[in-house]
Amino acid sequence: MHDSSQPGFSVIGHTDGRSPLVFASPHSGRAYPSAFLAAARLSEAQLRRAEDALVDELLENVDCAPVMLAHYARTFLDLNRAADEIDPDMFAGPLTVPTRITDRVNAGLGALPRLATHGQAIYSRKLDPLDAVSRINSLHRPWHDRIAVLIDRARSRHGYAVLVDCHSMPTPAGTRPPQIVVGDRYGNSAAPALVALVERHFASQGWRVARNAPFAGGHTTEFHGDVCAGVHAIQIEIDRGLYIDSVTLARHSGFGQVAAAMAGLARLLVGATPILGLGPQLREAAE
Repeated sequence: MHDSSQPGFSVIGHTDGRSPLVFASPHSGRAYPSAFLAAARLSEAQLRRAEDALVDELLENVDCAPVMLAHYARTFLDLNRAADEIDPDMFAGPLTVPTRITDRVNAGLGALPRLATHGQAIYSRKLDPLDAVSRINSLHRPWHDRIAVLIDRARSRHGYAVLVDCHSMPTPAGTRPPQIVVGDRYGNSAAPALVALVERHFASQGWRVARNAPFAGGHTTEFHGDVCAGVHAIQIEIDRGLYIDSVTLARHSGFGQVAAAMAGLARLLVGATPILGLGPQLREAAE
């Protein structure tokens, strides 16, 4: 169970749709409820390894769009999974919320994760089924409901909306791995011209940029993105090594450049997206 006095998220900036953009950081929350820690076999320091550490702070200077910031830790609730991606075997009794076994659930990475970083089991015991009800109904659904409201306000005012879902990643393996990965669900969640604009922006910083590999976007981009309806959703993964110490999770000298790049991206999109033709598209008639 979580502390109901602690809100699940906050929204920074204007929310009236004056901007066509919505920014979100679902994995940078640092709230670890005491009951969760008591049921965990891992320390808080170990659990923190799964955070998209300080992505919320990277977005502090985004001042031309609403910014949604999750408060609870990713290991407590993963907002980038569908509400029904839950492993019923994690619980001590039957669940009253829907469940669906997906590849992510089988990998231990459902909405209520079973595993943390490096495949470490999170829990030392089975969970109360009411935990699933509480986390999904009180935290997960309201987060996505608010995103939908902000998208609708933006689209109603501008004819289109752009959701930028912000994440960070451990430095990928290999020689000269990407430092920024832009995900559009393999072309299904955002217009190509928009994705290319985002890629050029990050490449102009001198960073190596890739599309959809190794991250193509999760539940958020899949659920909210609807190009034909004029809603474009992009996931951005930032190499943590660009802005924090991978061991201490503390800022280093590169933090300012990454934060400035995120604020610059918001300003770029506000100025450039009106000419990209991002409004609703006619769906092709069935043959």
